[in-house]
Amino acid sequence: MNRDFSNVSMAVIRRLPKYHRYLKDLLEKEVYRISSRELSKLIGFTASQIRQDLNCFGGFGQQGYGYNVEELYQEIGKILGLNKTYTTVIIGAGNLGQAIANYPSFIKYGFKLMGLFDINPKLIGMKIRDIDILDLDYLEEYISKNKVEIGIICTPKEVAQEVAERLADSNVKGIWNFAPVDIKVPKEIIVENVHLSESLFILSYLLNEKENLQG
Repeated sequence: MNRDFSNVSMAVIRRLPKYHRYLKDLLEKEVYRISSRELSKLIGFTASQIRQDLNCFGGFGQQGYGYNVEELYQEIGKILGLNKTYTTVIIGAGNLGQAIANYPSFIKYGFKLMGLFDINPKLIGMKIRDIDILDLDYLEEYISKNKVEIGIICTPKEVAQEVAERLADSNVKGIWNFAPVDIKVPKEIIVENVHLSESLFILSYLLNEKENLQG
C-alpha cells in the first residue's frame, strides 16, 4: 500500500539518511534495541526531535521498550526508496564523474550505473568498473533504449543547463546535479543539487567564527 508522506517537511526528510546510517552502524555492532535517549547521544538530535521525526511516518517505538533497530532501519530504507532499483547514467566522466562511478555504496543501495558520457575523445571508449564511457552524442538514444531513470551531472557549469534539458527531454525522472549552478527543468523532474563548494564555505565560516571567538 502506498503511503502519503507529502506533508512531511523537507527538514525531516533530510534527517532520514542520518538515521539510516546510524541504525546500520548499530546493526553491525549487533545492537537490536535502542531508546530515543540512547539514539540521541549517538546522532546529536534531541530525544524529543527523534520521536517527533519518526512519528511523522507512523508508530515505530514502544513505550518502555524503545525502537527495534532492524525494523526501524528497514522501514526508513523503504521510506527513502532504497528497496527499489534505479537505472542511472553519469554525464561528465572526469575526476568527479569517475569518483562517483567508483563509489562502493552506489549499487548497494539500488542505483544501477548503466553508462558514462563525455565529449573528451581521450575518455570515450575507456571503462570504469567495466562500464563504457560513451560519446555524449548518443545520450538520448541510450536513455530511451535502456529506460534510464536518473541522470547525474558532473559537467562544468557552462554546459550543465544544456545537459539538464537533454535529460529532461529524454524523460528521466530525476537529476543529481554536481555542477556548481542551479539548473532549471520541468517541475515533474526531481532535482537534487549538490554544491560541494557551499559545504566547504560553511566549514570555512565555522573555522573563522571559532578563531574570532578565541581571538
